[in-house]
Amino acid sequence: MSDALCYRGPTRAVRWGSVALLPILLCVPACKKSAPANVAATVNNRAISDTELERTYQQSQLAAPGQSGEQTMAQKLEVLRGLIDSEIMLQRAEKQGLLAGDADVEAKLTEVRAPWTKEQFEQQLRDNKMTLDDLKSKIRRELSIQKLINKDITSHIVITDADVTAFYNANKASFNLAEPRVHMAQILVTPNPEPSAGNLRNSKAQNDVEAGRKIREIQGRLQRGEEFGLVAHNYSEDPVSAPNGGDLGFITESALEKANVELRKMVMSLAPGAISPIIKTQEGYRIFKIISKESAGQRELNDPRVQQSIRETLLNRKDQLLKNAYYEVARNEAKVVNYLARSVAESAGQPAK
Repeated sequence: MSDALCYRGPTRAVRWGSVALLPILLCVPACKKSAPANVAATVNNRAISDTELERTYQQSQLAAPGQSGEQTMAQKLEVLRGLIDSEIMLQRAEKQGLLAGDADVEAKLTEVRAPWTKEQFEQQLRDNKMTLDDLKSKIRRELSIQKLINKDITSHIVITDADVTAFYNANKASFNLAEPRVHMAQILVTPNPEPSAGNLRNSKAQNDVEAGRKIREIQGRLQRGEEFGLVAHNYSEDPVSAPNGGDLGFITESALEKANVELRKMVMSLAPGAISPIIKTQEGYRIFKIISKESAGQRELNDPRVQQSIRETLLNRKDQLLKNAYYEVARNEAKVVNYLARSVAESAGQPAK
């Protein structure tokens, strides 16, 4: 499922077995009142339907061939927990008057549609088992929750100069580069793409002839001035870097040489901002962009890049910590009845049929 169509609330790793289910089952109320029809859970008396749970589960593409009924149920309980968290946050946003408006939703929808033709976009919806209304609803929900988080958490985080200095002094060794490194991005086209090698255009070469033709077309786009990251996002077949616009991060000179001596020579000869010619490698055809280069040695605190890196690290740490706490407080304050979890708990002592 493509990132562009996947607007999800907080998720947790699914683990099998009674240990993974225990925290959920312990929260089951003792009340034996039967569940209302087509209701998987309620949040402050607002229902999350079985239909919505099943639709979200199918859209999540968690199910795998041959998995057991227990695995499927564990996955559904996890998906339902995410829906409950999302509903709690949505109700908070609604209470504070932070629901995303139609204009916000349409603007985001236009951004999501941009990479595709009308036919391709409709096919993406079908592939992800979604209707246009489903997508609009998810966009509205996620934009509203983001507005809530920004207002109640992110806007209150302050990173001081003293915080930056303290972090630098405690981690000074990590800012000492033992060898030169290069910040690179790539576009990969391979004759044998991985099943997970998705890109926004769903474009995959199937043999060497198609791969050669496709990489030359991509080279032409770059030569005509199209932005490298957007082209990579649309056409690259590397499942890891394509969603990030081809960004590979920083790679050391020794790692480049270990991968391919000639590749290292070529990369080190290019200036920041330069784009390489087409390179044939074992995996297929590649085009690289050199984003920046850094020489070996100690990076000092007065280096703007060091300060920016530290501020981003500290901001992300505080943001995550506060989000975790915020969600826990919100759960504690909400009245949640998880009927699906209760039914699993009640059936735990039943003999297998």
